Amino acid sequence: MKNYTVRKYQPEDYSKWNAFIGNAKNATFLFHRDFMEYHKDRFEDYSLIVLDGENWVAVLPANVVGNEIFSHQGLTYGGLIYTNKLKQFSVISALKTTLSFLEKNQISKLTIKCVPSIYADFPADELLYSLFLSEAKLVRRDSLSVIDLQKGFHISKGRMEGVVKGIKSDLKVIEKTDFEDFWNEILIPSLERKHNAKPVHSLEEIKFLHSKFPKNIRQFNVYKEDKIVAGTTIFESKNVVHSQYISANEDKNGIGSLDFLHHYLITEIFKEKTFFDFGISNENQGKKLNNGLSFWKESFGARTIIQDFYEVETKNFIKLENILI
Repeated sequence: MKNYTVRKYQPEDYSKWNAFIGNAKNATFLFHRDFMEYHKDRFEDYSLIVLDGENWVAVLPANVVGNEIFSHQGLTYGGLIYTNKLKQFSVISALKTTLSFLEKNQISKLTIKCVPSIYADFPADELLYSLFLSEAKLVRRDSLSVIDLQKGFHISKGRMEGVVKGIKSDLKVIEKTDFEDFWNEILIPSLERKHNAKPVHSLEEIKFLHSKFPKNIRQFNVYKEDKIVAGTTIFESKNVVHSQYISANEDKNGIGSLDFLHHYLITEIFKEKTFFDFGISNENQGKKLNNGLSFWKESFGARTIIQDFYEVETKNFIKLENILI
């Protein structure tokens, strides 16, 4: 077993952390400290660094609640983040050292929402196998609707009818650098009307994040006669384009605004990308499927990629000993 050590992230690690994230095979801009810390008032940071001597081996973006650690509740995905140099046994060692460190610090449980496979630059399931060995419990599984843009995908007749409606309605898609119109006129009213909910990000938060990551966070609005009728907020990473928010006014079916918008994005703006991720259509911790929403995404040619959530007791570090044959 590798003789690794673990310590907590400190503010003076800011530059080195971000440099490590930039070279990791299973990281995106969500793990940059500027993104992680925009909501630091809501989450008590407990991010960890795994070390081989003075060399960084892996990091764990995390927050703490009581005696439990989460990777990270303010992020869409997480877990141990590492470079392509780290082989399977080294990841097992990194997880063992991390669990041991947490148990010694009176943390009883670690919850990990894994990075979906499409976001990694190289195969990166070493952590999944390590979690299996530690007898981690699968507590949730979400289904992401994903289009492989570099393979043949079929857009259904129904979606193309919506595109034709958009053309006949003389809709226009415009990329904007401001978010006020979409947030105030479309997104917030729609979420209140349909779900009595608010966006995860406030307008001020998304504006701040865009100022830090202007190439990664992009806003596309749909206009009819200069009036906004729909839009989507895109989180763009190296391999994946993800629709973080999708919303339209109540006339979306009549004028085909969302069909028109997404057809344009996947066939024009992002056609050179590898994957387009519509996100989940799940509720109730993954145990319910919004079939109408899932069907709409699949009608663009999207198919399912899973995201797993695991809980592992920190005392289980001992289960990662004596596993080699």
